[in-house]
Amino acid sequence: MGATTASDISSQLTRLRHQVGAPAVGMVLTLVVVCDESHQYDAVRAASEASREHPSRILAVIPREREEATRLDAEIRVGELTTGEVVLLRLYGELREHADSVLSPLLLPDIPVVVWWPNNAPEAPAKDPVGAFGQRRITDARSAGDSVAAIRSRSAGYTPGDTDLAWTRITPWRSLLAAAFDQPVGKILDGYVEAEPGHPSAALLAVWLSDRLDAPIKVTESKGPGLTTVHLRLKGGEVVVKRQDSRTATLVRPGQPDRQVALARRPTSDLLAEELRRLDPDEVYAAAIQAAASNGSKRS
Repeated sequence: MGATTASDISSQLTRLRHQVGAPAVGMVLTLVVVCDESHQYDAVRAASEASREHPSRILAVIPREREEATRLDAEIRVGELTTGEVVLLRLYGELREHADSVLSPLLLPDIPVVVWWPNNAPEAPAKDPVGAFGQRRITDARSAGDSVAAIRSRSAGYTPGDTDLAWTRITPWRSLLAAAFDQPVGKILDGYVEAEPGHPSAALLAVWLSDRLDAPIKVTESKGPGLTTVHLRLKGGEVVVKRQDSRTATLVRPGQPDRQVALARRPTSDLLAEELRRLDPDEVYAAAIQAAASNGSKRS
């Protein structure tokens, strides 16, 4: 649909739903994806895969050339690779600055809105005109030029409901490490998180461990990829999680045989689906980015 309006898009969605027999009442949220053209294919695909668990109206906002005449182009997909609907909104000219006005008539009434920035995100997502629609706002520090600085900066613009996929990526690590302490192993003296240079999840995992264990945990570099090792030193030995491939890791604990454990790297669609399961504020994430920001200030 070239040079269209939000009203025309809404009418077309209604017609297409009737044609394919996909009622809007089955959808549980509106997922707004704000990205540039180069990222839209991967982002929309991930959102569509996540919507199999969370049926959604997916609205992809794609700012295009500022110099062109002001217009809105739209591409609508119903029943294609998703249980919900997908609308690609390409905004040209001055309309780039008014994405919120375009989106407002297309948001499903009386259900939550989640806004996701797969690449460039505003410093204060909740104050962004599009971000203001969201009960949850999802960013991804890994896409920034300086990923660690980006995750540390999240604290300044934080509003309850914000989260970042750099935090979501360490959910399996946090679960595994928490389980490793189901039986007492003694006081942790210190430790380190090892990862490829500039990995934002390593900074978050280190501050989370430091807070939970009341011990200094630093970040060191490895060849990667991603997070590779957590090493915790205690009086009677060590607790180590060392990932050797994209699926498994070795868990070492005092007085017990080494054990192979599942620790798979997850695709973006799985990370997004995890975040869509909860719409309440993540207070543990808030504390982690605050601690990461504080640690960054001490090093400056």
